[in-house]
Amino acid sequence: MFERITSNPAVLSGKPCIRGTRISVSFILELIASGASAGDIVRAYPHIALLDVEEAVRFASYALEHDTFLTVSLSDTNAGVSA
Repeated sequence: MFERITSNPAVLSGKPCIRGTRISVSFILELIASGASAGDIVRAYPHIALLDVEEAVRFASYALEHDTFLTVSLSDTNAGVSA
């Protein structure tokens, strides 16, 4: 499904990265969020291809779509404790 994205515990603690690099998917997303275009990223990191950047974005979208987020409410840990 994602041929250009890999995860290896020995590389960036297992963060999803562009294959053969230490450029993480999250780093690509940070660059895009700060205004960089895919072309800007490829020019700044010539060892990756436009398809790598595109697949990183698709990977992130897929991960968010197939993940579950829970809202947890923590009660006051001191409630009911007398001093």
